[in-house]
Amino acid sequence: MGIKEDVESDVQEGVRVPLMAEGDQSAGGSGGGNLWMVYLSTFVAVCGSYEFGCCVGYSSPTQSAIREDLSLSLSEYSVFGSILTFGAMIGAITIGPITDFLGRKGALRVSCAFCVAGWLAIYFSKGAWSLDIGRLLTGYGMGAFSYVVPIFIAEIAPKNLRGRLTAANQLMIVTGVSVSFIIGVLVSWRTLALIGLIPCAVTLFGLFFIPESPRWLAKTGRQEDFEAALQKLRGKDADISHEAAEIQDYIVTLDSLPKAKLLDLFQRRYWRSLIIGIGLMVCQQLGGINGVCFYVSDIFEQAGFSSSIGTIIYAILQVIVTGIAAGVMDKAGRKPLILVSASGLVLGSLLAAVSFFLKVHELALDAVPILAVAGILVYIGAFSIGMGAVPWVVMSEIFPINIKGQAGSLATLVNWFGAWLCSYTFNYLMSWSSYGTFILYAGINTLAILFVVSLVPETKGKTLEQIQGDMNK
Repeated sequence: MGIKEDVESDVQEGVRVPLMAEGDQSAGGSGGGNLWMVYLSTFVAVCGSYEFGCCVGYSSPTQSAIREDLSLSLSEYSVFGSILTFGAMIGAITIGPITDFLGRKGALRVSCAFCVAGWLAIYFSKGAWSLDIGRLLTGYGMGAFSYVVPIFIAEIAPKNLRGRLTAANQLMIVTGVSVSFIIGVLVSWRTLALIGLIPCAVTLFGLFFIPESPRWLAKTGRQEDFEAALQKLRGKDADISHEAAEIQDYIVTLDSLPKAKLLDLFQRRYWRSLIIGIGLMVCQQLGGINGVCFYVSDIFEQAGFSSSIGTIIYAILQVIVTGIAAGVMDKAGRKPLILVSASGLVLGSLLAAVSFFLKVHELALDAVPILAVAGILVYIGAFSIGMGAVPWVVMSEIFPINIKGQAGSLATLVNWFGAWLCSYTFNYLMSWSSYGTFILYAGINTLAILFVVSLVPETKGKTLEQIQGDMNK
């Protein structure tokens, strides 16, 4: 669940691309620079990532209470749970032009506005219709955050901090999910909706104190504001002349590149990168993550384990493992992490499948809760170590600069559609066959392993030019 970044680092097809690469040489610690504003700006932005997590984590701990209070059928609740990702698809697609027109801060405000409206609609809901509208609105805000937050962070961060600060985006998403899981077992579903307003309030308040993205200001021709914002981010004593000049060079370079159209993506030279980028998104979503994440408390209940205890353990594990993954990604490599992750997803799915098989056939019933908990924890731990973040990292690296925007949008759309499909069908699959559902997920994750082994390149430590050279062999 993370998103495409506007980050380039080397020469692409004979064109110098310095925006995110070497233009930060003055930013990391030169000339008395003070980066506290970078950290503050990142904190304000990742509150949007935390809000993203709150939206995702809301449906799992509230399922039983909402269905009981509003007399919803399983089908009606499945619509409520899955319509979030439908709204996210719309948000992720439409926020791009809004981000370019209103700026990154303006887009963050728009994202917050949709989430606030959605949470209030959920809080005051008396039936399925208003509940679904609220969920759709929060989904739009979530999808919008998924686009604008990593772009804003990448555009304000100096080179030597960009990886860590951008990783904070994914970490805050899973933290939001996990905290919602934990709080959701302690408070009512209406109260949890009000709690979802808090990250938006922090973001809206914090936006008054942080600068706009210097890159966006430069792109829109606001020279004085651009220099003032960059100076504020790098510290009043920092020399920004070198970085400012390279950003301006990049704007000229960007304007000189041909404007890619959607159909251009299907040229033969882009096929491999497109197959890899979209294929990883399909593997990520159809392996079952959103079904497990949205309805984890119900899974524990069906397996005969305490949903509150299981959900809390799940939540804590998710944050810890995601933090570990962010720290080792550049050392371990993309491909090994995703292979370990997919293998763990197969194992976790099979353990859960065995648990439900034993329950259905009334065999070794004492082992059912233990196997279910072990399976779900192995599953979420495995997803957090690789399959959650690595597909987004690889996608940001394999697309050439001239098609990155269009290709990234298409891959994002596929990702959100897969998320909707998984979350919508999960309850129906569980009604059909609880153990069959997890056998299906194990099969899909096995295919994911074969896909990664066969097609996905290792991109660790390679420049963009080297990656593109390998892709075109």
